[in-house]
Amino acid sequence: MLRALIVDDEPISRDELAYLLRRTGQVDIVGEADRLEKAIELIRELKPDVVFLDIQLADENGMHIARLLSEENGESRPEIVFATAYDEYALQAFELNASDYVLKPFEESRIKRTVEKIAKSIERRGSRTVPEPARGTKQPERLERLAISVDDRIMLIPVDRILYVGFEEGKTVIATDDRVYRVSEPLTVIERKLQHGSFLRVHRAYLVNLEGVVEIQPWFHSTCNLIMRGGASIPVSRTYLKELKQQLGF
Repeated sequence: MLRALIVDDEPISRDELAYLLRRTGQVDIVGEADRLEKAIELIRELKPDVVFLDIQLADENGMHIARLLSEENGESRPEIVFATAYDEYALQAFELNASDYVLKPFEESRIKRTVEKIAKSIERRGSRTVPEPARGTKQPERLERLAISVDDRIMLIPVDRILYVGFEEGKTVIATDDRVYRVSEPLTVIERKLQHGSFLRVHRAYLVNLEGVVEIQPWFHSTCNLIMRGGASIPVSRTYLKELKQQLGF
């Protein structure tokens, strides 16, 4: 598996990219950062194979990381993929020996090609290997209770009572049958904890418990809304619609 670090100051963009990378089946997200200082710290600590790097980070410029890595590590640095909404920096990026330059909004097919390109590059370079999953490896058991921090307390929420997890008004929200919790953990962190259960990403800002869906309502542009137990309506974007149909059989 390729070990990837995502550097982007927009949580929703990080979540979407992380989802698409995991969908390739070839990438393990080992860390995320929203600023340069944290990114550099994680790169030195985690030694990822590839860094997916936004260029505009609040008042900082992601080009600085690429330059610093070249100076510190030379040929042994991680692969750099610029993932940004700005196309005018492409020439500068490739002058810094970037492996690829991907524009937002991300397309799944484009991300898949990038991952395949990085894997081949690392294989040719021979500085790291991309190990195959060990045969007979025991899959992690389904999580029964989710531990979250609320007002300096640790709450243990039964997973089967969670209806959805979303990113709303700058916070991650966890909605259960009888309460909504607001937590500071990123949506992707919660998603990783729930990945072996009945939860599915249906939107860049929402993760739903499929067992809590009671109705599917068609919406504009071939998308739909999911009506959950209790009446909450969760949007489904086209990016995630195909997998949802496969899971629910409609």
